[in-house]
Amino acid sequence: MDELREYIRKNRIDYGKDSLSENNIPSNPIDLFKKWFIEAAEKKIKDANAMAVSTVNANGKPSSRIVLLRNFDENGFVFFTNYNSRKGKEIDVNKSVCLLFFWAELERQVRIEGIIRKQTEKDSDDYFNTRPKESQISAWASPQSQKVEDRNFLENKHNEYKEKFESSRVPRPEFWGGYIVIPESIEFWQGRSGRLHDRICFEKTSMNEWSKSRLAP
Repeated sequence: MDELREYIRKNRIDYGKDSLSENNIPSNPIDLFKKWFIEAAEKKIKDANAMAVSTVNANGKPSSRIVLLRNFDENGFVFFTNYNSRKGKEIDVNKSVCLLFFWAELERQVRIEGIIRKQTEKDSDDYFNTRPKESQISAWASPQSQKVEDRNFLENKHNEYKEKFESSRVPRPEFWGGYIVIPESIEFWQGRSGRLHDRICFEKTSMNEWSKSRLAP
């Protein structure tokens, strides 16, 4: 245990692959996010679209989990999940959420804070219909975030729905669909040597425009 503590205490990397200046980046953070995301994809970073989604319940207790980004544009950042999950229930009572991307290979983070709302039923249907059938069936079989007896419970439920939809298309469950996070602030973090990292934050103004500023690391 002492060796593990020593490893945790001393383990560090001195970053230095890139820099970030407020003087030579786009005025719109969505354009910069797109540029960074393309670079992550070109580097073949595994699950480059993986992001932590943080929500807060009615008692102010936060929780986070990794989900996959499925779309983004000027309107916001989209993911899909079970509306009855823990995150779904917390979103019902608190619409403020935070997304976090971390691309270790590029020594970069992007943090997005904003308000979340459900996608339209059509948007949710359109995406659900592109999913592999096994994933569609899992959406029906899994009472996400609820306590279950054991693994067999889930496998039996999956087999039950697999048999039910064996010779037909799988409809989207009404409790499953998309969310879009409408950003109010987007912070870009680039690792730098000596922990003197670059942090540029974009914030939405009352005029629905973006202002940018540098933050101390």
